[in-house]
Amino acid sequence: MKINSNFQRLSQRYLFAEIAQRVAAYKAQNPNAPIIRLGIGDVTRPLPQASIEAMHRAVDECADGKTFRGYGPEHGYDFLIDAIIAHDFSPRGVALTRKEVFISDGAKSDTGNIGDLFAVDNIVGVTDPVYPVYVDTNLMTGRQIRFIPCNAFNGFTGDIPTEHFDIVYLCYPNNPTGAVITKEKLSQWIDYARRNDAIILYDSAYEAFIQDDTLPHSIYEIEGAKECAIEFRSFSKTAGFTGVRCGYTVVPEELKVDGVSLNALWERRQCCKFNGASYISQRGAEAVFSPEGQKQIRDTIDYYMDNARLIRSRLAGYGLTVYGGEHSPYIWVSTPKGEDSWSFFTRLLTQANVVVTPGEGFGVNGEGFVRITAFGTKEDSLVAAERIGRIL
Repeated sequence: MKINSNFQRLSQRYLFAEIAQRVAAYKAQNPNAPIIRLGIGDVTRPLPQASIEAMHRAVDECADGKTFRGYGPEHGYDFLIDAIIAHDFSPRGVALTRKEVFISDGAKSDTGNIGDLFAVDNIVGVTDPVYPVYVDTNLMTGRQIRFIPCNAFNGFTGDIPTEHFDIVYLCYPNNPTGAVITKEKLSQWIDYARRNDAIILYDSAYEAFIQDDTLPHSIYEIEGAKECAIEFRSFSKTAGFTGVRCGYTVVPEELKVDGVSLNALWERRQCCKFNGASYISQRGAEAVFSPEGQKQIRDTIDYYMDNARLIRSRLAGYGLTVYGGEHSPYIWVSTPKGEDSWSFFTRLLTQANVVVTPGEGFGVNGEGFVRITAFGTKEDSLVAAERIGRIL
């Protein structure tokens, strides 16, 4: 009997679990501390009323033997897939079939599980700083990872590599930096992937926060992307589904490796390892695309973006260098006077009672930064910014 020794390559704790433990320890010693949490990307606004009403109706259906739903299709229900295609892709000139859209319980699960399709000896290119799931799930498998530095000089979008990668992870709008990518730069990544027979795994979970419609919302807006890219999306941040859990992944039918269809492989994998997102959550997700749902999620996104603008402007006014927060709910902030990110995290926690995420937890190139989320309340965002200003 042997364990998977690749787990020993991981840091002892997942980044956000480490943060939670440190905050809990401080809170235990300071139970009355008025802590404001702007560290994790959890939402604070309630679900859209349209989704709540749709899920109530779905629950009522499940209470009646005549309309009860048990196991659903592993792909997802057609009513949700059709709504996704009609609202998220067709208006942008992207033609998809039902077979190419796979409903899941969230983008985090799919970005981690997609590695099941690929051999262990593939070389993985990961932009750095980066969402830890991309790195950790590949380390668990035993793959080689090479990091693509992202910094202010390349707009946090990375320079196109000269070396060969088999798999490349991209996320825009970016978590954690809040950076966005232009169609021109994304086209360069597509050209790279096609030259190298590589696959791009494109996480666009935050596309709804883009304020400039000249920026790409989907990688499939770029010619040739269907031949080399898989895209992941989520209802978590746009519609408050962090606890309800629903997302989806697009795997084009023309996407092949060595003549093998990745669409067919992903379908086989999902049928084996996944029983589908619940009928109730899928009805709630479908309601997001109703006229009422669209207005309600736009109000929510506008609320968070107002928070982002507030935090960004206040911190910049205090002399800090800030990025993001314009097309993303994340503000990427340089630490003052070269302070390391975990030290600044600790100082913010203990002196300002504000929780952020230390950039070092996102990779080597995240050192010297912290990530602040705009998912708090407007009141908390304002108070947190003022508290940060007082300790600089």
